[in-house]
This record gives sequence, C-alpha cells and structure tokens, in this order.
Amino acid sequence: MKPGITRRELEVTDRNEIIRILDTCKIVHVAMVDDGMPYLVPLNYGYTLEDDQLVLYMHGGLQGRKIDVMRKNPNVFFEMNCEVEPFDGKVACQYGTSYSSIMGSGTVEILDDVEAKKEGLSLFMKSQTGRDFEFTDKMVSAVNVMKITVDAFTAKHRPDPMAREKK
Repeated sequence: MKPGITRRELEVTDRNEIIRILDTCKIVHVAMVDDGMPYLVPLNYGYTLEDDQLVLYMHGGLQGRKIDVMRKNPNVFFEMNCEVEPFDGKVACQYGTSYSSIMGSGTVEILDDVEAKKEGLSLFMKSQTGRDFEFTDKMVSAVNVMKITVDAFTAKHRPDPMAREKK
C-alpha cells in the first residue's frame, strides 16, 4: 500500500492524523506526463478515505490540456502540503520548514456518469467548505469531474524542532 519513506521518524500512520492533513490541505498538485515531458497542475480537491483506500476528486473545464493529458495517460502522481512554517536555528543547517504533507500515485478517471459526477462534486465541496451542496444535471454538465483512485501514498509531518522552547 505505501511506498518507502526515507525519514521514518516523520511518517504519519495514524488514520486520524492523515484525515486531519487531508482536511487541512486545500490544494493538490497533480503531476502527469505529456508526450514524455512532466506536466503539473494545482487543483482544489475532495476525498474519501475508506479503510486504507484514498480517492481524490477534482473538477475542471470540459476541455483543455489537463483533460487531454489525463485521457492519454491516466497514471498520475500527487502531492499536497499544509501548515508550512519556516523556522530558524543557531547555525545555517538548523534552519528549515515545518509542514504536513501527503503524496502518492494513482490512476485518474474522467467521470461521465451524471450521478458519479454529482457525488464527486458533493465530496469536493464538503472538503473545501465543510458544507453540503446539491447539484443539478445541468450544473454537472458544465464541468469535468476527475477521480484519482490512489494506489499508494505516504503522509508526513515535520514539526518545528524548537517549538517546545518557544512556548
């Protein structure tokens, strides 16, 4: 399920902490390959996490480069980060940044089914606003809804090493 992580002491495995990170982050960066070249787009997202299966939902225009690339090659890599705060130290190598992040790989699908699009948009809006919304057929016909079924992911939290001293 999860690829290796170099700094094991920073890895987040607690489900509640993973959900907290997913709820706190608001942008996912989705990387694709377009004719052998990398292509990256930032997107708002919604999600489900059932058992260990993470699924991300995004929306976008009915046409454009992102949609074209996803249709040609549905394999994607994603990254999201939040709580980014620089910290300093006494010497240069002690400076850094605290953060929480999730990254992983998966397969993207452009949803065609109207009910599936409504569900994806509902999850998207709930994640972004905390509120429930309903969508009409006409509303969902104006956008593409993309669903990433995640194959593997890791979560990470790097705290400020001086946080205790600052309190």
